[in-house]
Amino acid sequence: MQNISITPYFKVLFTSVLLLFCTYTSVGMIQKEINSGWKFRQARLTNWYPAKVPGVIHTDLLANKIIEDPFLRLNERGQQWIDKEDWIYETYFDADKETLQQSNIRLHFYGLDTYADVYLNGKLILKANNMFREWKVDVRGKLKAENNQLHIYFHSPIKIDIPKFDALPFQYRTGPDQSENGGIFDKRVSIFARKAGYHYGWDWGPRFVTSGIWRPVILEAWNNVRIEDVFVQQKSISAKQAILTSHLEILADMDISDATVSIKDSITGKIYATIPVELKKGTNTIPVDFTIIKPNLWWCNGLGKPNLYTFLTTLSLKSGEKEIRTTITGLRSLKIINKPDQYGTQFYVELNGVPVFAKGANYIPSDNFLPRVTDGKYKQTILDAVNANMNMLRVWGGGIYENDIFYRLCDRYGIMVWQDFMFACSMYPSEGEFLENIRQEAIDNIKRLRNHPSIALWCGNNETHEFWISWGWKEFYAEKGFEKLVWKQYTDLFNVTLPQTVEKYSPGTFYWPSSPYNTGTNDDANNDRHYWGVWHGKEPTYKFNEIRSRFFSEYGFQSFPEFESVKIFAPEPDDWNITSEVMMAHQRAGNYANPRIKEYLLNEYKEPKDFKGFLYMSQVLQGDAIKTAIEAHRRDMPYCMGTLFWQHNDCWPVASWSSRDYYGKWKAQHYYAREAYRDMLISPIKNKNNLDIFIISDRLKEIKGTLDISVLKLDGTIVNSLKKNVKVPANTSTKLYTSDIQSLIKTAPQNEVFVFITFTDKAGISYNNRYFLVLQKDIDFPAVKIDHQIKPTTNGFAVTLKSDKYARAVMMSVDGINNFFENNYFDILPGQTLTVNVQTSLSLSEFRKQLKISSFRDYY
Repeated sequence: MQNISITPYFKVLFTSVLLLFCTYTSVGMIQKEINSGWKFRQARLTNWYPAKVPGVIHTDLLANKIIEDPFLRLNERGQQWIDKEDWIYETYFDADKETLQQSNIRLHFYGLDTYADVYLNGKLILKANNMFREWKVDVRGKLKAENNQLHIYFHSPIKIDIPKFDALPFQYRTGPDQSENGGIFDKRVSIFARKAGYHYGWDWGPRFVTSGIWRPVILEAWNNVRIEDVFVQQKSISAKQAILTSHLEILADMDISDATVSIKDSITGKIYATIPVELKKGTNTIPVDFTIIKPNLWWCNGLGKPNLYTFLTTLSLKSGEKEIRTTITGLRSLKIINKPDQYGTQFYVELNGVPVFAKGANYIPSDNFLPRVTDGKYKQTILDAVNANMNMLRVWGGGIYENDIFYRLCDRYGIMVWQDFMFACSMYPSEGEFLENIRQEAIDNIKRLRNHPSIALWCGNNETHEFWISWGWKEFYAEKGFEKLVWKQYTDLFNVTLPQTVEKYSPGTFYWPSSPYNTGTNDDANNDRHYWGVWHGKEPTYKFNEIRSRFFSEYGFQSFPEFESVKIFAPEPDDWNITSEVMMAHQRAGNYANPRIKEYLLNEYKEPKDFKGFLYMSQVLQGDAIKTAIEAHRRDMPYCMGTLFWQHNDCWPVASWSSRDYYGKWKAQHYYAREAYRDMLISPIKNKNNLDIFIISDRLKEIKGTLDISVLKLDGTIVNSLKKNVKVPANTSTKLYTSDIQSLIKTAPQNEVFVFITFTDKAGISYNNRYFLVLQKDIDFPAVKIDHQIKPTTNGFAVTLKSDKYARAVMMSVDGINNFFENNYFDILPGQTLTVNVQTSLSLSEFRKQLKISSFRDYY
């Protein structure tokens, strides 16, 4: 993979924040982060405490031991007072002589959460009201050399927005706003604030309504001219050539008639364009056309290298002054194909002319307290997608427009991004000043993200259209007499303002009004779909094999974190019951949810014998369910061209639909998804009295290989086996084999055998799958003896295992969470030898002592 780095000869006074929040660096600007000496206090009290910026009020209260860990046991309940208070942050900073001599000086607030009055040396300079916007304030003439006071008053978002709620003659329908948990009864005020919706609670997250300086504050200064923005518009991209236009936004203090602009490749030094420019005082928009012959194209994970270009844009003045801007992007032709066919309406990604089956997950913010998400956690989150063979993440609309490092990592590793605007499961009062505020929010974030090759599409909202059409919301508002008003607000926002803004600031990027977007009829034939019949609808998991869509943008199944994770947030033995007060508090889907996991489990498995067994079996059940769904969706290729399960991660420790828990531990589902998302998939499926075997290939060329089919008893006895040479067509799903089940298994009862299929290509790469012909609760899995040997490796140990009989869902674990098993919850065939690498800092003796190896049979 190509590393993304800032060109070393640039003199950049401030780099870490730029890497986090910008797609560029700039020479010629003085930059100083205002991140030291901050203190905070409750507005109605006088005691000051040290603060960390960027940060939020909850993390500062925690650091000063005013509150306990919000995620521990039931602590959330006692911390709802925080969002009812106003908070003040303050610091003092100096401005050096060089800064004060510049003709342009401004404070750049990358993120204020949310209602904030900003004072500089006692004078109001900004009233902010949108968490998602950047704020740039001219402060030239307002600074001193020393002891500049920066004072920010954060108003309680609850106190600001309750009067708006009370003033309305009707209530806006909202998503899972947990107002009752916040002590404000049914006053669901989340839709009035341009703030992350999940802060008010969701069906997988707690209610922590934060305030604070959540992104950096930078003092910026420059003389004469500045390249404020560069947008590399990709007009036509192919393997032969890339036709590009760089749109430069240049700020000038005066008219300048003799400047030049050049664009150069920072790696090769090749100059693509040099043009003379005339600048007028104020803001100038300068287009620069250039072409790259035989470009190195950006590809998504699994299809090729995600090649990146680093362009240096230089503005040179006759005086010798230079302003240099660095822009990193990837060149690709990326289209969403959404047009009628013989079945309905297609929905799929076409990348560089190739139809791509989207394999991935939905992504939510990685913490309730956003500044706690480190670069390392971002990188691990994206690598966990890459290493699970994903090629797409959907940034869901109830969270945030992510920090730029998220998108840079997606660029670097070939993860396409379905980007929602920040609206979810609610109607919004989108008119007047509020709508204009949203438009500015959209401009800020489209401009910030438009050079990222990973951005595949912008989507207006999550599920709001579906709720209007299919959940009775239209009728609800009609009954109240406000249907026309609310629907006009909806269409003004999602059908007018947002698509127009995307087209203006990122022309050619696909805009999708809502996800899912359908009329409520024939959802399987048109567009994308959120399928929740399994789980919310209580349909059995085999329904995943029957439900169709052109693109599954949501579906999921719940499980608990593993026991080592549970012990962190529920450390008391009295908590270790799925219906304990603590475990129910860390389950936000409702009181039904933990019992529903048990209900599903007992429908498919035998009853676990204890709490640890229940946690383990819930994960295997989740893994099996999502494996079933992914295989069904991929078998239906090219009718179906995408599967994004809900969800990739958690924002706190909880029972949820995630495949990785809050601490980053892979659940069984993530391991199973990794196999189901490989570039080739063997997928057997029972079809009445037959067994059909499909092979799905993402490879772009036909390949040849060998298909091996075995029917085995649980003790390893071979009932039947066959081998055949096969051809696998490129980039599609193909049924390679079908057989009458009874002929295949001969006289063996279906509950005593399993089918094991392997495909091996000409290069010796193997793909396999296992298939049970009956529910697992009807199979008498044997007690097994698993022998193991341990060998030290560079970063841990290699553990080689061998089982005497069929070992189902073998789980390996050691104490704590600071470890990673490269494979887990795997099956071991009788007599098979399997090696698992384990990353851990434990000594050999400690590892031997702590290592636990168990299988399905051990838990019931």
